[in-house]
Amino acid sequence: MKIAVIGATGMLGCHIAHAVIEQGHSLVVIHRNSSRLDKLHGLPFTSRIASLEGLDSLVKALAGVDAVIHAAAYYPTVPRSWKKDLKLAHDQMALFLSACKQAHAVRPLRVVYVGAAIALQRDLKGAPGNERNSYPSQPRDKNNYVQTKWAMDTLALQAASEGLPVVIGIPTMTFGEHDDGNTTGRLVLEIARGTLPGYLQGERNVVYAGDAAHGLVLCAEKGRSGERYLITGRNTTMDDLVHMISAQAGQAMPKVIPLRLARLVAKLGSIKYRLFRGSVPKLSKSAVAVMASGQYIDGSKAQEELGYAPRVSLAETIERSLNWFRDQGMVGHQSDRTKAEPRFDA
Repeated sequence: MKIAVIGATGMLGCHIAHAVIEQGHSLVVIHRNSSRLDKLHGLPFTSRIASLEGLDSLVKALAGVDAVIHAAAYYPTVPRSWKKDLKLAHDQMALFLSACKQAHAVRPLRVVYVGAAIALQRDLKGAPGNERNSYPSQPRDKNNYVQTKWAMDTLALQAASEGLPVVIGIPTMTFGEHDDGNTTGRLVLEIARGTLPGYLQGERNVVYAGDAAHGLVLCAEKGRSGERYLITGRNTTMDDLVHMISAQAGQAMPKVIPLRLARLVAKLGSIKYRLFRGSVPKLSKSAVAVMASGQYIDGSKAQEELGYAPRVSLAETIERSLNWFRDQGMVGHQSDRTKAEPRFDA
């Protein structure tokens, strides 16, 4: 297959690009004109320039490919109203799907949208989350991250119901190399630096980025249209995860933050940013939403239908992430520094 990847310069997208080649496919990288492709050095790929705000450029970039994996969906990055973020996410996703429909009308095109587990409602009985946990209507929680991810998930399912072959691949909490944007890996980075403001207790599922990428390529190969597939690693508690990261980083265990306090700090940081700008708040509303919505995840559907199985252990996942940050000079090696106590500084 000739598989296009949108977002290949990001952490997960870079791993997806490698997985496309490793799994025997041809790689097309769709990117903005300003994108740096350094991290893809050594990979054989075709470069096509397009914008997620430009319909014609996207349709042209998708010409002749068999599948596209969209790993650059909208993500709230700066504090703004949830309604504005929702509109931005909706419009960008609608344009992407429109481009896919036009390309599909000329040549069959399989579409994989890389979604987020936060778009799924938590199981009311506390069972591990699965692909069937849909919200019956728009979530009451008006958090920007919840609203945007729910909206894009809804649009993807709607497009599938209208005949576009869309599969939703949902990796769980992902760690690994190439995280220079400090996405989920920010937890590892802040703990390693001793600067994590604190953490929220709860349940998580953690997957290595390379394994997540492998699962997403399997979605392109075997996924059924209109279906979600949770790409999982290991279920763990935040207490155990943070303890494991702290131990490997040689740092003191950060303190637990009560959820109410975390939400208050995030709200105050958002108000401060809107009024005075400056640095983006370290503890954002999106980060709090992600941490507060954690749950164990059931990944059996992807295992049974796609043949997916995680290959890298949780301990090795953390080790690989830490080593990459160290190699980039983003955090010192354990022998080069003394232990630092975490601080609370929103």
